[in-house]
Amino acid sequence: MTARVLIVDDLLPNIKLLEARLSAEYFDVVSVTNGPEALELCRDGRADIVLLDVMMPGMDGFEVCTRLKADPATKHLPVVMVTALDQPADRVRGLECGADDFLTKPVDEIALIARVRSLTRLKIMLDELRARASTSANLGLASQEPNDGARGRILLVEDRPSSAERILASLRDVHDVELETHAQDALFHAAENNYELVVVSLNLADFDALRLCSQLRSLERTRTIPILLLADIEDRPRVLRGLDLGVNDYVQRPVDRNELLARVRTQLRRKRYADSLRDNVQAAIELAVVDALTGLNNRRFLETHLAQALDQAAHKGRPLSLMILDIDHFKSVNDTYGHDAGDEVLKVFARRIKRVLRSADLVCRLGGEEFVVVMPDTPLSIAARVAERVRAGVENERFPIDAARSILVTTSIGLAERGADANADALLRRADKALYASKSAGRNRVTAAAA
Repeated sequence: MTARVLIVDDLLPNIKLLEARLSAEYFDVVSVTNGPEALELCRDGRADIVLLDVMMPGMDGFEVCTRLKADPATKHLPVVMVTALDQPADRVRGLECGADDFLTKPVDEIALIARVRSLTRLKIMLDELRARASTSANLGLASQEPNDGARGRILLVEDRPSSAERILASLRDVHDVELETHAQDALFHAAENNYELVVVSLNLADFDALRLCSQLRSLERTRTIPILLLADIEDRPRVLRGLDLGVNDYVQRPVDRNELLARVRTQLRRKRYADSLRDNVQAAIELAVVDALTGLNNRRFLETHLAQALDQAAHKGRPLSLMILDIDHFKSVNDTYGHDAGDEVLKVFARRIKRVLRSADLVCRLGGEEFVVVMPDTPLSIAARVAERVRAGVENERFPIDAARSILVTTSIGLAERGADANADALLRRADKALYASKSAGRNRVTAAAA
């Protein structure tokens, strides 16, 4: 995995040292010596991650980080502050500016590479989600980016009572925290509950904490939950291994409350942002295959689903029937009562179809006033009886078109059963031909195609 790494430092020897270490790992490295140049380069999209010195003349690293995070074009760019400052207050200040992590000078090579790789994976994931979610805006879906890390649901995995109590005391005033002392139970609870962060002690007595982290990353339901490690100073090699496994962040003991809260807040914000992107992507997918008016699947979804259903029916030697429905004289409804009334008829019609059918039957709006029902494991004789119930249900109950008025509506239906060829287009044509026969015979009736 490679990335474009920007080094920002006013001292040339520091730049050369970092360049050598990163280039040896095949990262693409560029460097600048001051904050304004760094901001310009980042705005141009020429960096994937920033290694930012804190102590620089003019614009220091804290101000550079604050400006990067305030600019929509660069706010999601990972920033690692490289500093000689090692006090918790300095780390908290950097985290509040938006920094993702700190490396203390002299920089440890293994820690540097592990952190750059971890944050590169994060950026690649977020970039992909943002690219997909941009489709939502093109489709007219509004999106709002969560920007707070308040009141999160957190699972703490710690089997030492004294340590657990200190962490709970630090978090419980501002977050909803649940404690689990057994690692395997913690895995089940994380999969069953909607946690936004899992905090794991690296020093569990009876279970390898990194094994738990690996299991959390391997399960579909917990794969995207951020993981924050609690580690002692001597645990550095295992912390770095954890970052390679997908751990998001860590806090060293003795835990500073303000630093812990700042890191938790960062992970919650990032989790909520990623979730919002995934929701937008899902909404865009649904918009592409769902009819907005009726909530039924549309023609695009039908084309894929019908082909798969026919293949399965042929493979298993099972029957499959197709029903095409057309609302009789629908144009006159629009012409007489208006398109709002017509839309209301379509929505009620869709609900009445679904009310009669099984959950296994797929109902789609083909377009206009035409609807299709795919009925797996249904021979033509049974489909005809179902179709008659649908027809009678439409005819026997009036359709409301506004608060004061309702009208009578009827439907014509054509049926066809899967033939030996198991071809979707052929099945649709035969059902459509049967529908035409129903219309030609006076409408408000069911016609089954010949086998």
